[in-house]
Order: sequence, then C-alpha cells, then structure tokens
Amino acid sequence: MRRFLLGLLLLASLGLIWDALPFYATADSMFEAAPESATAADPNLATATFAGGCFWCMEGPFDELEGVRSTTSGYTGGTKVNPTYYEVSAGGTGHVEAVQVVYDSTKVSYETLLEAFWKNVDPVDDSGQFCDKGNQYEARIFVHDDQQQALAEQSKQVLSAEPKFQATPIVTAIEPAPTFYPAEDYHQDYYLKHPLRYKYYRTGCGRDRRLAEVWGSGG
Repeated sequence: MRRFLLGLLLLASLGLIWDALPFYATADSMFEAAPESATAADPNLATATFAGGCFWCMEGPFDELEGVRSTTSGYTGGTKVNPTYYEVSAGGTGHVEAVQVVYDSTKVSYETLLEAFWKNVDPVDDSGQFCDKGNQYEARIFVHDDQQQALAEQSKQVLSAEPKFQATPIVTAIEPAPTFYPAEDYHQDYYLKHPLRYKYYRTGCGRDRRLAEVWGSGG
C-alpha cells in the first residue's frame, strides 16, 4: 500500500481527494476490541483468520457472505505486542496484514470461507500479494483448531492437484493462529468508508487483473 501514498498525495493536491491520507492523523494506539470475545457468548459463532495481502481488500469478500457477523482488519504472526500500521508495513515486526472473521457456523461453513479466501489471493506468489511485496503481505491461512487445520489442508491439496498449479505450485502457508491485534480504526471497513480511494488503490495494484489470470474472469 505504501507505494500508492505518493499517488494519493498527488490526487489530494489536485483537490480530487480532500482527505487523502487521514490515517496519518490517526493515533497509533487506536485499537478496537478483538472480535474473538464475541464468540464466547454464542456457541454457534466461530473465528477464522486469513491473510491475503492488503487487508482493505479482504474484508469485502467475507462481509458479503450470509452468516458472517464481522470482519476485522489487523496484524498477526509477529512478535511485537500491539504493533502499529507503520511498524508492520515497514516489515520489521514479523506480522502480516490479516482479516479476522467471526461467523455463524450454522449459516456459513468454514469450507465456504476457504473458497472465498482462495479466490481472492494469488496463491503462487511467494513475495507478497499483487503490488505489495514483503513478508507482511504474504497470503496465509491461520487455523484456530484441528478441524480448521484439516479442512484448510484438504482445500489446499485439492487446488494443488489442478493442472494450472503444477508448474507453479501453491505456496500459501497454513499455520496455527497466533495473537491477533486489530488495526487502527481508520483501516476498518476502509472499502466502505472510502470507496473512491479504495477503487484507486485496488485498480492501481492490479489485484483484479491478476485474480482473473489465476482464477478466470468469473472468479
């Protein structure tokens, strides 16, 4: 995402985006409560965590699924407690940008979430995702229990058997879910709060173009 800041600044100077970079004025300590606490009150609620590059682009595919209660952008997989966006994007904390999904398991299955995940990432890219490069943008599946582990491994195995992944194999890692730290409030629901800037970023990053190359125009 950082490479698009200059572009956003240019647009701001032209008056096309009056608040192009408001997250620079957002306090680093502004974190929302972790969504996992909501699952304790309802036995049907479960948590899934996925990393697919820029977390702005990963909330929407899950939000549109019936049975998904919430999506939260955040950071996971690193060593620093409560990392900030600036620290993670610089690549020095070991975290990746991720989305944590709270869902009603009686209305939407984990398999459906996995399908949404795969169709929104480039699973053969081992350098990041799309225009965002670095370990902090890697695609990963973070599993919360043995059942998720088994289903994730099965889905990866099925996809890996497809002819298009023979020459260039899937590199997406499946790992136990570590502590998840919600991102600053500005990043939550970014695609809904700032649709024009989101579209500019997503298009400039070539995300949809590459997804069509990997999965076909129909996703």
